[in-house]
Amino acid sequence: MRNSLQAAGLVLSLLLLIYILFMQRKMAIRINSLSKQMSKEIKGQGSVIKSELGHHYHQVEALEQLLPLLKLSSTLPPSRGWAASPDFLLTLSSIVRKNKPKFVLELGSGVSTLVAAKSGAKRIISLDHSVEFGGATREMLKEHKVIGAQIRINELLTYPAGYKWYSPEALIGIKNIDLLVIDGPPSSINPDARYPALEHILPLLTKRATVILDDANREDEKKLAEAFAAAMPEHKLTFLHHEKGTAVISPR
Repeated sequence: MRNSLQAAGLVLSLLLLIYILFMQRKMAIRINSLSKQMSKEIKGQGSVIKSELGHHYHQVEALEQLLPLLKLSSTLPPSRGWAASPDFLLTLSSIVRKNKPKFVLELGSGVSTLVAAKSGAKRIISLDHSVEFGGATREMLKEHKVIGAQIRINELLTYPAGYKWYSPEALIGIKNIDLLVIDGPPSSINPDARYPALEHILPLLTKRATVILDDANREDEKKLAEAFAAAMPEHKLTFLHHEKGTAVISPR
């Protein structure tokens, strides 16, 4: 009887040992799997952080180049986010200073309006559907003593085709556009909210006009840029690897 109990105890001890070893192995495999997963995630986050730092550095670099060119008498409003990014604004400034457009039309007002004016554009009309943002642009231009820039604020009109865009009233007197800046209406209206510019603005451009689009990383803006380029065979399309993407359609 005693021997039987000892044998049973040994068997139980052996089974317990086997179970402990099995659980230890299972835990080791789990820990190893978690370790690999964490290592992969950390590596991925490191790449994201590195990319974000690169974007931030590029924007600071563009802003440092832009500010001396503008010679502002007051502070520059915040850029990025809803506003244009410094790399886009630097490109806009460069195009204005190089081409010296007689007339600039903007779809969507903001910091870009100030940059175009301070870069040498003599006449600017900027369309905006927002009383808040359009009014803020007017105040900003007043603060910087900008003349020759007009902000037209009109609610978006629903056209027979079903899309919402700037009303014909906002386009009264607009023709012979040397530089078209497309940064509105916002995509929150509908994904291809800016596409009607091709129909309504293309006929108003001069033969040597330049078109610049913000947010060209988005598919709808790429589509619009390509459509403008196709309709302007004497021009070339350039996509710039900016924070939000910039497309420039310029004379060859």
